[in-house]
Amino acid sequence: MGQPTPDRTPSDWWRSAVIYQVYVRSFADGDGDGTGDLSGVRARLPYLAELGVDALWFNPWYPSPMRDGGYDVADYRAIDPAFGTLAEAEKLIAEARQLGIRTIVDIVPNHVSDQHPWFRAARAGGAERDLFHFRPGRGPHGELPPSDWPSQFGGSAWTRLGDGDWYLHLFAPEQPDLNWAHPAVRQEHEDILRFWFERGVAGVRIDSAALPAKDPRLPDLAEGRDPHPYIDRDELHAIYRSWRRIADEYGGIFVGEVWLPDAERFARYLRPDELHTAFNFSFLSCPWQAARLRRSIDDTLAEHAPVAAPATWVLSNHDVTRTVTRYGRSDTAFDFATKAFGTPTDLALGTRRARAAALLSLALPGAVYVYQGEELGLPEADIPVARIQDPMHLRSGGTDPGRDGCRVPLPWAAHAPHAGFGGEPWLPQPRTWPRYAADLQAENADSMLSLYRAAIRLRPAFGDGPLTWLPAGDGVLAFVRGAGVLCVVNLADAPADLPAHSELLLASGPLDDRGRLPQDTAVWLRA
Repeated sequence: MGQPTPDRTPSDWWRSAVIYQVYVRSFADGDGDGTGDLSGVRARLPYLAELGVDALWFNPWYPSPMRDGGYDVADYRAIDPAFGTLAEAEKLIAEARQLGIRTIVDIVPNHVSDQHPWFRAARAGGAERDLFHFRPGRGPHGELPPSDWPSQFGGSAWTRLGDGDWYLHLFAPEQPDLNWAHPAVRQEHEDILRFWFERGVAGVRIDSAALPAKDPRLPDLAEGRDPHPYIDRDELHAIYRSWRRIADEYGGIFVGEVWLPDAERFARYLRPDELHTAFNFSFLSCPWQAARLRRSIDDTLAEHAPVAAPATWVLSNHDVTRTVTRYGRSDTAFDFATKAFGTPTDLALGTRRARAAALLSLALPGAVYVYQGEELGLPEADIPVARIQDPMHLRSGGTDPGRDGCRVPLPWAAHAPHAGFGGEPWLPQPRTWPRYAADLQAENADSMLSLYRAAIRLRPAFGDGPLTWLPAGDGVLAFVRGAGVLCVVNLADAPADLPAHSELLLASGPLDDRGRLPQDTAVWLRA
């Protein structure tokens, strides 16, 4: 595994960390069964150390029926047998730490799997029903759902059992929502946090962090309730304050998945006694337009300033269309509602923009998340309809292509079977996958992988100072950080002159023959 390396960052490492998202099922298959696993991750730890990341965020690796990619958790104190064992997870956490890489696990407080022991008992009519949201139906015979709440995956958020009662699930029917007004639910999750902190994890990512608390009346949305009956309820903050006290005992951190349009409401989650950081979805979903990107950056920094929390910058994750594909389309923003089969994409254009976006995001103050395969420049894959597993596709009636296209197993070796992933992958790899293989890119100084390695290695040159915008032409983003390092990104139609500088540190693509910055290209300069 190599010699242990010292910590790359001090105790507040999370404020400026580069965090790599591992979707275990698709990362690397160590036992050859076609499913990624912890032994595959352990074997690739040297690759991740060479990439230079500070931490790994693992999507849920717990036992699960996989109705929603592992976000339907059946047992938080074990590892899904398809991925390995708890002992192997403990080894992985320790081995990564020896290489200076911390581990962040995923917790899903809003719901559990319908195979969780609590819900199995509740389905059988036990007192555990109080741990969920069971209600009688409306209508003469209780045949109508208790309220008009929609599922995030389409259709109603209510499912009726054979005894006539209905239960709430904001996601798939196999993901019943927990009742966070019940003290046993709160106690269980606090115990789960301690369980993983005691096994050496450095942090916890909180899925759908603004959803767990519900108005106990579960009123119709059509009534125009304010506050919202299940989004961003004030009761959540007491929950997260109690969690923060636990994290502080262990020196751990939290990152919340918080989708909120209201900046003031968003910032409440980042108060000093609540969550440490939250994902920045404004930047992730922003189109490739200079004015929009600048506004997103300014708004993000302004949102975080009142609570002195660091921003996070995310270009993609396991739920969104991969950056290379999205930036090659006429609509470069991301919105679940606009996803469709057969959207035309210019991959060469998308790749050029994704390279520039990588330098932009890595130059900004705060933490950066890199989704596995992003450093390889992987495009979104077209999955044959018969092989799609994502419930988003199924519950849309087949109109939404779903999220499987960004979850295809990674290519490691160009000339190995299945591009070096392992056994025949659980999702089919496109025929073009070998050209993106990590072994090929490691030998190519101009590859996306080489760009990411260089950028992460040079990133500390920006220091910890604030961002100051510099005068620039229309369509050009230019700023300097405290250490006197500049980032310039040209989104204009014509080449742009570079500001005065003493050294060109890194470029996402070549300058033109007059030393100007071409369209869709970024550079780092020493002032």
